[in-house]
Amino acid sequence: MAIRRWLTAIGLGTLADVFEQNDIDLDLVPELTEDELIQLGLTLGQRKRLLRAAQALTTAGQQPAGVATSQGVNERVPAERRHLTVMFCDIVGSTVLSERLEAEDLLDVVRRYQNYCATIIGTHEGYIARYVGDGILAYFGYPMAHEDAPAQALHAALGIIEGIGELQLPADTKLAVRIGIASGVVIVGDLIGGGAAV
Repeated sequence: MAIRRWLTAIGLGTLADVFEQNDIDLDLVPELTEDELIQLGLTLGQRKRLLRAAQALTTAGQQPAGVATSQGVNERVPAERRHLTVMFCDIVGSTVLSERLEAEDLLDVVRRYQNYCATIIGTHEGYIARYVGDGILAYFGYPMAHEDAPAQALHAALGIIEGIGELQLPADTKLAVRIGIASGVVIVGDLIGGGAAV
């Protein structure tokens, strides 16, 4: 079940039975209130973690093909040196998939995949820099620096790999992904007046 995979990815897998017993699926999570979570028996820490992850779900749903940003559209981000972890994820065999599916079905599959990945990445404090076809470029440790950014990127990658097979897709369609992660010192910011870049 998608809700079980999602709860496991955000560290709340022990709550999966409670959510399934109450018929709460992933599409209902962003509508849950703190009072409803109390009724379900969640502790304060569990509620905070779930509400933060639900916010990432909402953001992913509103911007399936956009770029998450904490800066205003016209604000310049000064260039700076910092340690950054970069993750790139794409669909294995996307060319074959595009030949097999109708254009509308392919677009639906890619959107579901992007929304799912964006949710997991956001849950692990990642920042989606851009979408390139079916590829997703994400930063960890940007715009806010985090000491555990490499670990967060690895947890996000594992969450994506474990849950990608649970997506509801057209018949006979299964997705597999490739994920690469690199970590090191980079120059990040508005280098040539075209927006944040690495």
